[in-house]
Amino acid sequence: MSFEALQAAKAYRNLLKSIKKHIGKEDYKRHFGDYVSQEFRKNCNLSDPTSIQQKIKLARDYTLLLNSVHHHKDLLFSYNIAVDRSDQMKRVVGNSAASVGLRLPEVYHHP
Repeated sequence: MSFEALQAAKAYRNLLKSIKKHIGKEDYKRHFGDYVSQEFRKNCNLSDPTSIQQKIKLARDYTLLLNSVHHHKDLLFSYNIAVDRSDQMKRVVGNSAASVGLRLPEVYHHP
């Protein structure tokens, strides 16, 4: 496997991981991952090294954008900018419970 192929595989894997993490895995959101897969398959036979590097950079840039937007959103939540504090606390408590394999009681799931 060539160096470009390894770079492309890593960029592809990272982009799909970001899509699943930040956009979601639900069926109605599946078209994001499908589009990325289709683009990578369409360009798998490129032979121009410059073109290959541009496509890999584009994939890395999209991954960085997804991760950065998610991080920015988390920062806004943490600084309580235009966000109800109780929703953030429910999210934090839910994430903490999920990290140790627990689920929140139904009381926390209803508004």
